[in-house]
Amino acid sequence: MADSKPVSTPMATSFCSTSTPDATICDSSEFRSILGSLHYLSITRPDITFSVNKLAQNMQAPTMTHMQALKRILRYLKSTITHGLHLTKSLNKSLIGFCDADWAGDTSDRKSTGAHLIYFGPNVISWSCKKQPTVARSSTEAEYRTIATTTTEILWIQQLLQELGIPITAPTIFSDNIGATYLCANPIFHSRMKHIAIDYHFVRDLVFEKKLQVSHVPTSHQLADLLTKPLSATRHDFLKDKIGVLKDTSILRGRIGVLNQQVDKDS
Repeated sequence: MADSKPVSTPMATSFCSTSTPDATICDSSEFRSILGSLHYLSITRPDITFSVNKLAQNMQAPTMTHMQALKRILRYLKSTITHGLHLTKSLNKSLIGFCDADWAGDTSDRKSTGAHLIYFGPNVISWSCKKQPTVARSSTEAEYRTIATTTTEILWIQQLLQELGIPITAPTIFSDNIGATYLCANPIFHSRMKHIAIDYHFVRDLVFEKKLQVSHVPTSHQLADLLTKPLSATRHDFLKDKIGVLKDTSILRGRIGVLNQQVDKDS
């Protein structure tokens, strides 16, 4: 991959993970080894989280198409080797979450991908990208389930911060689905939504008790969109910068220094 051509996004917008019966199987051991390393890297690079999660769903029988998509992530990392997640000091102690869902985005089983980003002040401290276990019958249901998952994560972080003696105001969750936003505050559960599990009703209770606020955000400013689907280069760069994955030349200097030390040691 040393002579490979860099790319501007970790996954092509036209990528389809569904395998055809005549697809060529690749070396599964190599595929899993590279993917495992990328899983570790995604701890500090949320911009590759969706791509890694998508390819991890094909670890049992990866094809050459999946291997090419995996190598594309490596090509993307080559072009962004100096990028990293920047954390800044701030007196802002608010908890804010962005959550989004790609309704029926998986063409193989029509399950939705839910994702969230959680900020403590100006810094993103938690993010997740997971396929929902059940098929959502509407975009509102898919978004509502994602709001519930995000709420669970925020409550855990809030409890942890309180144990550390850090006072926190009522958190806010931003969703770009108006129906799901209204559903969190509406005390009347619509008949078309009765099939949603009762476990998710606790979101409305928290909103009613003013312990949580769920607000609408335009899709253009939905930061969690980066973790739900492949995006164009322009959109990807915009959200990547907003999340805080920025270029830092010191990162490159540090990595070059480590490489030089290794070369001196080997010689």
